[in-house]
Amino acid sequence: MLTEDAIRETLKQVIDPELFVNIVDLGLIYNVDIEPADEEGKSLIKVDMTMTSPACPAGPQLIANSKQAVGRMEGVRDVEIKLVMVPPWTPDRMTEDARDQLGIF
Repeated sequence: MLTEDAIRETLKQVIDPELFVNIVDLGLIYNVDIEPADEEGKSLIKVDMTMTSPACPAGPQLIANSKQAVGRMEGVRDVEIKLVMVPPWTPDRMTEDARDQLGIF
């Protein structure tokens, strides 16, 4: 069954190629919406995500990898990734695991 937690767990497979930390622990995923399933039992997944900076060179890669990872989940019809910059990302959005990986105390 598709849940927000399952989708976020899948998105942990997407690693920022510059920081080598997954996008969930970095705090880049702002929102996950699951549309009601269609007659085939498949749902549209909408993800709002941000980047660590507006000019992040890895942005297109992170968006494509996120769409691909979620799209492979059972019960997913399609994935929409929306890039948002409000509120702006700040390091305080990171999990303790991400802070430990990056040496931020």
